[in-house]
Amino acid sequence: MKKVVLITGAYGGIGLGISEAFLKNDYNLVATGRSADKLAHFKEELDKKYHTNILTIVADGGIESDVRNVIEKIQNEFGRLDCLINNAQTSKSGLMLVEHTKEDFDLAINSGLYATFFYMKYAYPLLKASQGSVINFASGAGLFGKVAQSSYAASKEGIRGLSRVAATEWGPDNIRVNVICPLVMTPKLATWKEEYPDAYAKTIKDIPLGRFADPEEDIGELSLFLASDKAKYITGETITMQGGSGLRP
Repeated sequence: MKKVVLITGAYGGIGLGISEAFLKNDYNLVATGRSADKLAHFKEELDKKYHTNILTIVADGGIESDVRNVIEKIQNEFGRLDCLINNAQTSKSGLMLVEHTKEDFDLAINSGLYATFFYMKYAYPLLKASQGSVINFASGAGLFGKVAQSSYAASKEGIRGLSRVAATEWGPDNIRVNVICPLVMTPKLATWKEEYPDAYAKTIKDIPLGRFADPEEDIGELSLFLASDKAKYITGETITMQGGSGLRP
């Protein structure tokens, strides 16, 4: 029976790369996002490319009832879930801390931290049954204190803490929980590179391999590894991926 992966924010730059990596490895894909139009385009393009059926569900991860609906649909359609990937996140990146409003801060916490919490909470029974895995996404913004990333960093560091507790609690159920902190060349990052060449030059200088990660070849393949039996000994780890990788406690 084919394994099932759920990817939130699947049609974005990183999400798309991960989705393609899992489709190439014969997974059934469940993709969520807040835009019905973007999900429809995503499904049409990947259905043609991989000749497979992709289950797309419009959902806002910060709304608990939306998340319950996603998990119920997965149960009804497949009866199993092998890997949950919490990729979706929205924030007012670029605002200095004192410029943030409560609404700005809530945007990051709801779309990132709360969404990750809700999806993990409601996916737990299916993951326990499959002895599956969770891959959450954090960021160097929190690890290294990036300027103008306060709400985003707070959400991502919350996700790291939540993931560590879940790895401890769910270890006896053989559910693995890991975190990836990527710096990936996406269309948004390419735009940032053009608009802020000095900041890009400084960032790339600090990366040993001198390049950003690729959404599919690097992040997708790393996600596949963490979801596989080859990684059954890895849980509770934060893996940084900035053109290279390393385990960080």
